Amino acid sequence: MKSYRKELFFDLPSRRGFINITPEVEKCLAESGVKEGLVLVNSMHITSSVFINDDEAGLHHDFEAWLERLAPHEPVSHYRHNDTGEDNADAHLKREVLGRGVVVAITDGRLDFGTWEQIFYGEFDGRRRKRVLVKIIGE
Repeated sequence: MKSYRKELFFDLPSRRGFINITPEVEKCLAESGVKEGLVLVNSMHITSSVFINDDEAGLHHDFEAWLERLAPHEPVSHYRHNDTGEDNADAHLKREVLGRGVVVAITDGRLDFGTWEQIFYGEFDGRRRKRVLVKIIGE
């Protein structure tokens, strides 16, 4: 069995945003040489997420609006976590909603997606460098 590990790095200039990282994961898969197996892609930070969905701008806007209604950034005084001097409690909660990471099957050397599925990095407390782990195992 083969094993491959790589870290991807992201530094969004804004507080929040979504990046389609499917091309980067596909490049990792090609580098790994794995034809049948699994790929794990997960955020290595507690204020960002990796998830699968459609790459459609309206949907991304809807995610942003929905998440902000669920866990609004302001007023920051509403969150006990922010009593530590932080202002990112909402980012921790948004991460819980979209999750830490995803696992995708690899079939015939390709990511085995459903229709329209793509892998996204979701940032909820940006303006600093963060990393995503790509771990591939298989034959």
